Amino acid sequence: MERIRLGMVGGGEGAFIGDVHRMAARLDGRFVLVAGALSSDPERARRSAEALGLDPSRSYDSFENMAEAEAARDDGIEAVSIVTPNHLHATAAKAFLSRGIHVICDKPMTATREEAESLADIARQSTARFILTHNYSGYPMIRQARELVTKGDLGTLRLIHVEYLQDWLTDPVEKEGSKQAEWRTDPERAGAGGALGDIGTHAHHLACFVSGLKVESLSADVHRFVEGRLLDDNAHIMLRYEEGVRGTLICSQIAPGQENGLTLRLFGSKGGLVWHQEKPNELWFTPHGEATRRITRNGAGAGEAANAVSRIPGGHPEGYLEAFANLYVEVAEALRSGQAATALPGIQEGLDGMRFVAACVRSSDANGEWVTP
Repeated sequence: MERIRLGMVGGGEGAFIGDVHRMAARLDGRFVLVAGALSSDPERARRSAEALGLDPSRSYDSFENMAEAEAARDDGIEAVSIVTPNHLHATAAKAFLSRGIHVICDKPMTATREEAESLADIARQSTARFILTHNYSGYPMIRQARELVTKGDLGTLRLIHVEYLQDWLTDPVEKEGSKQAEWRTDPERAGAGGALGDIGTHAHHLACFVSGLKVESLSADVHRFVEGRLLDDNAHIMLRYEEGVRGTLICSQIAPGQENGLTLRLFGSKGGLVWHQEKPNELWFTPHGEATRRITRNGAGAGEAANAVSRIPGGHPEGYLEAFANLYVEVAEALRSGQAATALPGIQEGLDGMRFVAACVRSSDANGEWVTP
């Protein structure tokens, strides 16, 4: 397969997620990075492009200039990865979609629900595709879990519990020079949700992805524990899904001892599933009344959906970068084949995430009133 010419907006020196996207894009040899607007600071953008070996003439001082110039080139970029803080996602994505350039956007889709609705209108009119990188949906054992649910091995779903716990914002590190914390706790750049937008949207998408269900209503208690912080750092949410399924979602970035504690649990009339992101190569499946079974990536019991996104034999760990790369592989195959990729998050999932955040804030402001996303 001919490699897809890729550009990047954001992700210059000092950024975390830009490196992740670049590694994921090149892991399977499906993309080649050829252009970038890597920073709003021209000198930082130049240094970043030089470090990545980009042609200086294709290092741009703004994403607007990049979109215009690359669209005019015969060898211009075919897709762009947007890895900026949230407040730039919408305007950057629109600049490329309007010129027929595919967009691969880091989550959440935008900073606000209103921006998401506007971007969705542009995306629907564009000939290009919009993909949202909810990377946890790329883990093989998450694909296995989804397959088991779809096949009916859990019976009728009853309960969904998802939690995402971190500790890195336990102290006010945004006031101590942490670049990652500064923008994530700033409403102007992060949007209406702090922990909600950063990790709550991941938990929400993962539960919906595996269960195949949407949230019909929710009741949220959203809180800021660190004094002086402007956005939430903790949230507890009760959820009512389609088909009468009940759920809970907890997200927190002030939980000492929790590094990246994303856990998903689903329970139905015939069995239950448990998956821990920090041990991603195993899935625990318990048929009702029987002993719990440990299903491992590329091991006995792993199904077609999981094996399709596994690269190496069982027992050799695959994790975060490989899951990210699985999405990039599926993007490449979809773009080259012209076919839809049903497992890839897109505009609808992005809208669902922003409506979820807005509904949680609205509910919490109304003392936990049940609201519809």
